[in-house]
Amino acid sequence: MQRMTRQVNLYQKTREWLGARLEDMRLHLARPDALLQLAALGLVTGLLAGGVIVLFRVLVESIQNLALHGNGPDAFESLSLLERFGYPLLGAILLALMFRWFARGLYVLGVARVLERMAYHQGHLTLRGFLLQFFGVAIALVGGHSVGREGAHIFLGACTGSLLGQKLDLPNNAVRTLVGCGTAAGIAASFNTPLAGVIFALEVIMMDYQLASFIPVILSAVTATVVSNAALGNAAVFSVPVMELSSLKEIPLVILLGLFSGALAAGFIRLVRGIASRGKAWPIEGQMLAAGLSTALLGMWLPEIMGIGYDTINLTLVGGYGAGILLLMAAAKLIATSICSALNVPGGMIGPSFFIGATLGGGFGHVLAHWLPGLDIQPGLYAMLGMSALMGASLQAPLAALTALLELTDNPQIIMPGMLVVVIAGLTASEVFGQESLFITMLKAKGLDYRQHPVIAALRRVGVASVMDKAFVRSQRLVSAEEARKLLEQKPRWIVIVEDKTPRAILSGIALAGYLEARYDGVVPDIGETEESENEADETRIDLMKIPGKRLELAPIQLHETLQEALEKLDRGEGEALYVRRMSAPGIWRIYGILTREQIESAYRL
Repeated sequence: MQRMTRQVNLYQKTREWLGARLEDMRLHLARPDALLQLAALGLVTGLLAGGVIVLFRVLVESIQNLALHGNGPDAFESLSLLERFGYPLLGAILLALMFRWFARGLYVLGVARVLERMAYHQGHLTLRGFLLQFFGVAIALVGGHSVGREGAHIFLGACTGSLLGQKLDLPNNAVRTLVGCGTAAGIAASFNTPLAGVIFALEVIMMDYQLASFIPVILSAVTATVVSNAALGNAAVFSVPVMELSSLKEIPLVILLGLFSGALAAGFIRLVRGIASRGKAWPIEGQMLAAGLSTALLGMWLPEIMGIGYDTINLTLVGGYGAGILLLMAAAKLIATSICSALNVPGGMIGPSFFIGATLGGGFGHVLAHWLPGLDIQPGLYAMLGMSALMGASLQAPLAALTALLELTDNPQIIMPGMLVVVIAGLTASEVFGQESLFITMLKAKGLDYRQHPVIAALRRVGVASVMDKAFVRSQRLVSAEEARKLLEQKPRWIVIVEDKTPRAILSGIALAGYLEARYDGVVPDIGETEESENEADETRIDLMKIPGKRLELAPIQLHETLQEALEKLDRGEGEALYVRRMSAPGIWRIYGILTREQIESAYRL
């Protein structure tokens, strides 16, 4: 019995110790420079996200191998005409049923959803979204819909990081960093491209290049890559020989490819926006069936456009197709992907943008090789450049596109023309045609706005716990002079005035000290005093809500929230100052500190 009692006591002490350490970690993570703790959490996120991506790929590729008669995960060309028509329709029916029964209005997933949650919900993603993305994209890919797996991997990785942060009740600025870690892990495990994962997470999702963001994201990407390589091998996604420009005379041709790619990317974005705007009023069943029917009809004609299409990209890079069929496939893939993406078929747009860019660039290269035989043009090189150009222009992520090109092809000779074509394509799409990225376009087409501001971005990186003023004491509204003196012995900057167990306002400690001194000297009359009892006429009570001095009405804010959320509360007029709290036990709130508008503004200026 004594032994059992000792074990119970040891368990309780261990639990209390772990709880105290976790509490300390939460408070420290509210600071923007909590590098060591964020690095450890980034590593854990990479392990978890890498495992999720491996599980997803094994599931999808195993089912695809069975559905495609053992010919490989992307060999839709091996299917009969009836199967190529039936698979997308069956997938659309399953997706319609799943989203009707389980989505509860959650139809926009992938990178667009991550951006929206980062902009307006501090990166908080849900388990429902995770499950919908996991199984929805699996159904879409097996059914041959024209979507990619990378958007799913990004969302699943980001969701893994977000759910981990929420489970540990971490401050929101730390949750946002873990979303970035999961994003990098998703791309790294998907493509075996850790550097591209890091760049994409920082450039597109977090828009933050500080050291405290870099280190955890890098650790997460590397860890996820190790997990993926250990489970699936480290073979490159695309296998191509080293290629380079034959001479500087090809530079004008690279510029021309950039212009064509940017124009096509702008058309891609406009088509997605147009279809999404018209289709958002349709019921989800109608959207899925329309997407499935469109893919089925195009797939019967050109089965290469079904699924991700990596096998077709590989053949394009080594010159396996002619110019005509390549340009035809580029147009068909663009239409199929636009319809699927705009009508909420779960999946990504990075893989399809690679397909469209590779086939456009390959077709362009073959045409040039025919017209300019003296330049020794390699069509595969232009296919590689087209991949990077279309991804960079359509997603407005030039650094990520260029880094992915380098890591996927393992060809350092492509850096210079790659940089040129990505910049030209991006400028053409954004400045000449005035298009935003596909992700932002999808959000706005669905009625979800998206804005970024440098001040707001800076405030999101800092938790309220790192700025709050801990020099405060709690007090009831009515106190005696002796109780007031005892309060001031703790040298508080603020006195939290509590009524009915609820903090109502804060009073400057200096104001109370000045009042006591003035009253003792007989300078100020007894403002707000009431007699405590008839028997103790000399003993009066001081009303802290009435004495002269700086006093601010209070509103609560949770310990895990950021300075951005605190500023929004103040701007909405919920209070003149905030008290930072957290539920330490059921029904019991612990106050950690006080936060004023001046403190928030000082934190930003620093």
